Amino acid sequence: MLFLLPPSETKLDGGSAGSRLDVTGLSFGALEAPRRASLSLLHEMTRDDVAAARALRLGPTQAHEIERNRVVSSSPTMPALARYTGVLFDPLDVSSLDAASWRWAQRHVVVHSALFGLVRAADEIPAYRLSHDSKVGGTTLKKVWRAPVSGVLAGLDEPVVDLRSEGYVGLGPAGDGSTYVRVVSDAGDRRRALNHFNKKSKGLFVRALLTDRPDLADVHDLADWARGRGFVIEPGLETVLVAESVLDAA
Repeated sequence: MLFLLPPSETKLDGGSAGSRLDVTGLSFGALEAPRRASLSLLHEMTRDDVAAARALRLGPTQAHEIERNRVVSSSPTMPALARYTGVLFDPLDVSSLDAASWRWAQRHVVVHSALFGLVRAADEIPAYRLSHDSKVGGTTLKKVWRAPVSGVLAGLDEPVVDLRSEGYVGLGPAGDGSTYVRVVSDAGDRRRALNHFNKKSKGLFVRALLTDRPDLADVHDLADWARGRGFVIEPGLETVLVAESVLDAA
């Protein structure tokens, strides 16, 4: 079973000394061509600081993000799951993961990057700034990624649990064999979608998976495991993760 996460706008700087981006070393080799196309568009964007700031919606204090993009091919790398920070990724506490958890993460956790497409947890990537709705070189990332990502996901021989935001689903729908998870707040007979706690709930949920490393065949196995952890997963046409249960179990 594969758990598909959105990326984060915020990322750590730095990486392993002497390392640099190796596009051919990333998982899902079928995405090499769109990765190179995306990198080319990003490099083209950095030629004009004003245009880059506008395309990335950056304020005056975020000029360093343009420089990150300018040196993205030569800057140091670190595992994708460690690179991203923020509300979803901070609960993963990757610095505390042992070797077994990292192996499970590399096998079962994938992040959908706006720049690199699908990357596995331990794939080495540099810091960058790009969003699903960024316009680069007069085109959109949907044109770069939608068909290739959908093709890769459709070709997987295992269930996909889609925890992405709708914006990243638009860069490559997972298809009929996937389970899209929506996080809701349960207020009696009325449920509502969440924003901030949506991300935190997903982070806490994935952290529990990394800790337990369960063997899961389908979404019903996932729901059974979740129940034992105090989480509420309701499989259906649109699988629901009840936020309060996740937060209470943390």
